[in-house]
Amino acid sequence: MKKIYLPLAFAGALLISLASCHGGTAHDEHEHAHEHAETEAEAHAHEADHDHNHEGEDPHNHAHAGETHGDEIILTPEKAKAAGIVVREAQTGNFRQVIRTSGEVMAAQGDEATVVAATAGIVSFPVPMVEGKQVGKGTNLMVVSARNLAEGEPAERARIAYEAAKDEYDRASKLVESGIVSRKEFAAIKETYENARLGYEALRSGAGKGGQRVQSPIGGYVKTCLVKEGDYVTVGQPLMTITQNRRLYLRAEVSERYYKDLPGVVSANFKTPYDDRVYSLDELHGRVLSYGKSTDETLYYLPITFEFDNRGDIVPGSFVEIYLLSGEMTDVMTLPKTAITEEQGLNFVYLQLDEEGYMKQEVKLGADNGRDVQILSGVKPGDRVVVEGAYHVKLASASNAIPAHTHEH
Repeated sequence: MKKIYLPLAFAGALLISLASCHGGTAHDEHEHAHEHAETEAEAHAHEADHDHNHEGEDPHNHAHAGETHGDEIILTPEKAKAAGIVVREAQTGNFRQVIRTSGEVMAAQGDEATVVAATAGIVSFPVPMVEGKQVGKGTNLMVVSARNLAEGEPAERARIAYEAAKDEYDRASKLVESGIVSRKEFAAIKETYENARLGYEALRSGAGKGGQRVQSPIGGYVKTCLVKEGDYVTVGQPLMTITQNRRLYLRAEVSERYYKDLPGVVSANFKTPYDDRVYSLDELHGRVLSYGKSTDETLYYLPITFEFDNRGDIVPGSFVEIYLLSGEMTDVMTLPKTAITEEQGLNFVYLQLDEEGYMKQEVKLGADNGRDVQILSGVKPGDRVVVEGAYHVKLASASNAIPAHTHEH
């Protein structure tokens, strides 16, 4: 039995030994294949990096090329054009010093006339006379009639008095030579006649069947009508104001602390309360007439008065915002006020970075002449600034109107 088991045990040990050798070889071959694959991948990656670096910029520069501004606003040229956005290159130039104040537009002397009543009576209007209505010289403005009053029509009474005085004068003229009428009596009769004649001639031109016509002394516009239909007026009472509006006065009230600066004021801009337009006296052929040398006892303001042409859209009597312009400053950065936007007490402009990229930039403001404003900091010469349509760029930023794709420079 022992002879049989020994050969079997030897055969089993041999088989186990062969199986162990075969398994170890397969495992080594698997590990070798895995290491070879990893080596090839690293080699390919290194070769790819090497080729990419040789195509242009280094990896740092390449990563920077895709960088975007976090606060950039994207607005396509088509949308910018539709919104009326205008971009201008910022440049320095001359700018006048500014004193900001208020004042009033007034009619110039000689361009305005007040119509008064020549007789007492009741007012009536043949045609409506509203403020702003254009009238010519000699236009019938209204009628003043005393027909239904106890004293009667003044023109008719003046005619009767004139005719009686004339008859007496003609009679005395024939008798004075013969001495029947003394020289002293004749002088008194003549005086009565001349006074009656003057009174009658003054009323005769405006006399009519309905009463005394009131005519415009100049051509222009009805500025104010001081009476209404049915009012009773007395002799010399103001009835209406007619203005030609050809030349106007601008009167500014300036604090006395600017007294030393007034001699240097050469022009002004002003803004009316009924529109957003800023008027320039330089464009309206304006000039300085005078400035005050003393203050009012109660107001402590110095007046400075300008004269200028009225283009027909400025209303005399308006209270306006005034920007007095004095000595020039050189090499000053200025922008139109339309370029400035305001947020929480800070002022901003929008700079164009490229064809469709914009960026909000805070600025510090200086003097303001109503049209342009001095830029103390935030913009340098050569910057491309949105001077019209800045509000639309602001809306594009605030309303998340930025496209989802990234924008590269």
